[in-house]
Parts: sequence; structure tokens; C-alpha cells
Amino acid sequence: MSQGVIESRDTVMVRFAVIGTNKITDKFIAAAKRCKEFELVAVYSRTKERAVEYASKHNIRLTYSDLDELAASNEVDAVYVASPNGLHAEQSIKMLNSKKHVLCEKTIASNREELEVMLRAANNNGVILLEAMRSVFDPGFNAIEAGMSKLGTIRRITFQYCQYSSRYDNFKKGIIENAFNPAFANGALMDIGVYCIHPLVKLFGMPQKIWGNAVILNNGVDGSGTIMVKYEGMQGELIYSKITNSILPSQIQGEKGCMIIKEIQDPREITIIYNDGNKEDIPVDKCDNNMYYEVEELIRLIKTKSNAQEHNQYSLMQLSVMDEVRKQIGITFLADSAMKSRMP
Repeated sequence: MSQGVIESRDTVMVRFAVIGTNKITDKFIAAAKRCKEFELVAVYSRTKERAVEYASKHNIRLTYSDLDELAASNEVDAVYVASPNGLHAEQSIKMLNSKKHVLCEKTIASNREELEVMLRAANNNGVILLEAMRSVFDPGFNAIEAGMSKLGTIRRITFQYCQYSSRYDNFKKGIIENAFNPAFANGALMDIGVYCIHPLVKLFGMPQKIWGNAVILNNGVDGSGTIMVKYEGMQGELIYSKITNSILPSQIQGEKGCMIIKEIQDPREITIIYNDGNKEDIPVDKCDNNMYYEVEELIRLIKTKSNAQEHNQYSLMQLSVMDEVRKQIGITFLADSAMKSRMP
């Protein structure tokens, strides 16, 4: 049996805590409760009052407002970290060093160096660290991978995710929430662009060349951006935004046809249009909330006593791309200079 898990009749249960009490945590809990080995036992928030309020909402038994107390708990096996990006490394490392598995929201770290420290903590303690990159654990992504062989030689990809943020309205009024606060390693690249970058590197590996451009808002955070990439015999563009919407699909162009992907972050409708004009719809059978699949994968890794290297290699590539883009567009985070001094 894996580190820390308990048996409930015939089912091995993994006891989870959540760090963060926001909408994404609500969505995670709704998805995770569909996993038969998942048990939600604890919640952490910065204030005890908020932890108790959230626990009441979701019928959670244990509440914490002290991370050290959560880390020391022998009633928690795994932790879902859904705090702002800039807090991911510090909080995850604390949990990993207490031999708790961690499923950390995207973007998993502020930069590649932080992630390398997080992975060392996981390896040193014999536990699993996994980025909650929901789209690549999704049956829709599997369908994309399987269908690419029908396209012939791949020559161009366009992945895009543009979603106007409701928090941008407040931003324009001078109210800066976490989503537009560079102090928390947030912004369009980290919050939205990552959904384009991660599938890119998982499907094609690390680009040979990267060019980044962005719209920088008045507080120094990026509101939208475009990344151009070059591979041997192939080129690509990644388009992302938190300040505009788009209805255009993503696509993968090959010499025999083009694959149209309605939503790269949650692929449900996939069509191949061949050069002769014929169309083929690729069936995707999946649940409504695709966060379910990342929870299932973490539990699988725990139960089989596996490591997450097969997945973490792409998180490392993703952050290498993001670090280079940030360098080009002039965005720096506190972790870029302070990470070594504040990591244990």
C-alpha cells in the first residue's frame, strides 16, 4: 500500500487536504468526489474563520490556518495546492518534506528553478509531485495524439486560448486582484498561456527557437501574448489572452490534412479536414469536469508506487519556454531573484 493511504473496506482511500478556498478548489472538489479512492478530509486557509466556513460548505472534517500544522497531520496523505502561483513552491515543498503527495495547480511554479527544487523535495521524501494540468490527462488530448498520425508530416500548429477575465473589469477600476498581480507570479502567460504551452511541448518537445510578444498592462502584468516557435520542418504560434475573447479553434496542420480542435484547454470537439475536402469527426468520450482525470492519475501513481517523471518532464519544458518568453517580454517575478534565499 502507498505511503499514508488507508483502506476502507475493499477500496484504498487517499485522504486529501486542499490549500485554497476559491472557485477552482470548488471545481476540483466536484471532480475529485467522482473518484472512488478520493476522500476529502481537510482544508487550509489563511484565516481560521474562512477555513471553517469552507469546511461547512463542503462537509470537511479538519480545518487549518497554520501550514505547519497541516504538514504535521497524520490524517492527510495528499494535498491539492490551489493558492496563487507565487506561493506554490513554498507551500508544496513544506508538504512534500512532510511526506505528503502534492497535486499542484498550474502553473506549478514561478520558474523552472523553483520546480527543480520542488522535484528534489519529492524525490528525497519518496512522494509524488504532479502538476494539475487537466487538459493533458483528458481523453480529448489522447484523441489528439492518436489522430495526428492521419495528418502526415506536421508543418504548423496554432494553439490559442483567449478568455476575457471577469477580474479585468475590476482591474480597469483600479482594483488589482490576484489574477492581475505580478507579485503572485500571475498574468496571462502563467494563467492562460500555459494551456497552450504544455500541450505543445508534450506533443512536440522543446522548440528550437522561441519568440515572445505581449501586451503589458499599466502595473507591469501581461494581459495577452503571442509566442512563435520553430521546430525542424515545423512552425507554430501560441495565442493567449485574459483581456479579450476568441471563438477561433486551435489547429494542427499536416501535409495530408488539418485537425481542428475547438478548445485546447478542454478538448471535446475534434475534426480532421483532409486535403480532398472530406471530414472526419474524432469521438471524445469524457466527463463534464475534466479535472477528474488529473485526480485519477495522481491516485494511480500513488497506488502503483510510481513516480511522476513521465509527466514532470513536460512541466520542466513548459517552464523553460515560459522563462524564455518572460525574459523577452520583460516580466520578472520575486522568485526569479529571491527563490534561493526563501527555499528550505
